[in-house]
Amino acid sequence: MSLLETSTISRVPIIISTGFPYQDRDRSSVCYLKPRDFSCKRFCGREMRFSHDFTTKSVARDESGRVGLDVMFPRDYSELLEQAKLATELALEDNKQLMEIEFPTAGLESVPGDGEGGIEMTGSMELIREFCECLVIPEKATRTRIFFPEANEVDFARKSSFEGALFKLDYLTKPSFFQDFGIVSKVKMADRVRAEDEMFMVAYPYFNVNEMLVVEELYNEAVMNTSRKMIIFNGELDRIRTGYYPSFFYPKLAALTKTLFPKMETVYYIHNFKGRNGGVLFRLAG
Repeated sequence: MSLLETSTISRVPIIISTGFPYQDRDRSSVCYLKPRDFSCKRFCGREMRFSHDFTTKSVARDESGRVGLDVMFPRDYSELLEQAKLATELALEDNKQLMEIEFPTAGLESVPGDGEGGIEMTGSMELIREFCECLVIPEKATRTRIFFPEANEVDFARKSSFEGALFKLDYLTKPSFFQDFGIVSKVKMADRVRAEDEMFMVAYPYFNVNEMLVVEELYNEAVMNTSRKMIIFNGELDRIRTGYYPSFFYPKLAALTKTLFPKMETVYYIHNFKGRNGGVLFRLAG
């Protein structure tokens, strides 16, 4: 059943947006905020419609043709993965080629850094396998290549979360003697790809700044102008979008906001905000 056919029950205000905060989209968005501050009438520069007291909502289309969609915030990771799967399927039906999935892994109300880095990555690894097994039919498993940040991570995955899996496991970078200083060995991505590959899943490419540059290379050399698809899974791309890495020191990384990111469809997104006026931004393609 499509997300557009789903009726949902919500206990908190939902904001329905016509776009994603970082760039214009051709699909509707859903933003979910905790009931702390309802004085704001605009969010990220776009008009919003507030709905405070309701139980069940379904799809509505206004005169402009926009679709308003209310979706229940996931209660657990099983429900989250099902929502992400359906949203990804809709994006694939629309022939989206480059997609992003982003959500917290240390708990649905957590923010990056709440959990220890290695634990968060391990959590993402386990969720990636579950997601791939939901999304990819068994006959296509060997045509799905999952790229982890580095070669050591692939070895760990084969012995743990991906033991016995049919997916192809690969890496973006190789460790070097100077890894503690952020220097890794570059991998030529064209050499990592096989002709039978149909989908690439890129796992949490945020530990080293070079990883997203390699992701762009992978897209340019092996995805663009082909029928292949690529999904970036928990890449913490907001760090780049919001200028966490100063463009003066990281010009190539900052350039991604003009080269790679405009081609990307954010199909599933949860971002928590802490503090006095904290809340949750929740979006899915639908």
